Amino acid sequence: MVHGAFAGGWVWGPLADELSAKGHTVEAPDLPGGGQDRTPVSEVTLDAYAKRICEALAVRDEPAVLVGHSMGGMAITQAAPRCADRIASMVYVAAFLPQDGQSLIGLTELPEGEGDQVQANLVVTGDPPVATMPAEASRAATYEHCSDELAAWAIASRTPQPIFPFTEPVALEGFDFAGIPRAYVFCAKDRAIPPPLQRRMLETAGCEPVVELDTDHVPQLSRTTELAEILDRLAP
Repeated sequence: MVHGAFAGGWVWGPLADELSAKGHTVEAPDLPGGGQDRTPVSEVTLDAYAKRICEALAVRDEPAVLVGHSMGGMAITQAAPRCADRIASMVYVAAFLPQDGQSLIGLTELPEGEGDQVQANLVVTGDPPVATMPAEASRAATYEHCSDELAAWAIASRTPQPIFPFTEPVALEGFDFAGIPRAYVFCAKDRAIPPPLQRRMLETAGCEPVVELDTDHVPQLSRTTELAEILDRLAP
């Protein structure tokens, strides 16, 4: 399970508990610069994300269901050509779904990305630059349907996000995902990746099946049981 921007493996905790109870083995590593990882900002890239994911996949003998949330969709897409033999299937959860050569920031700048409350509220500082978001803006953009308790915990757990992975294009080098099923969990009330942008990415890149949840950007926290049931069904 691969987290998105500002997050770490912690964001999957409640969902991991439910999946473990269903008999699944769950790994939720921190990406470089995320969670408790202390990789220098200057070394945080999509390739560094891909390397971390492939290292985690290599630990197990059995190929995994690779799940990416939000920016994690960029990371798992970048990783797939590098360790395809370790991936049984992929699930994008309210995630960016890039094609070769597309960057996260480029996707948000499409007309369908209008209304993205993450990009609208970023505060960028430093050299190399990192982004933060005010707590109130984070609540509205990301955790709108979460309980007050979960939202407060998540906001307190967030860490600054290195900017470079937002601007770096995915490089697939001709890889076409043949033989790797890809599914998508569409979040209809998402204010971070607006539903029109989710639809456009699905129209161009495709995923099957597409499962819809009537919730915000973090169904692992706002609709934990429903998402656990979906992922359980999607597991090979």
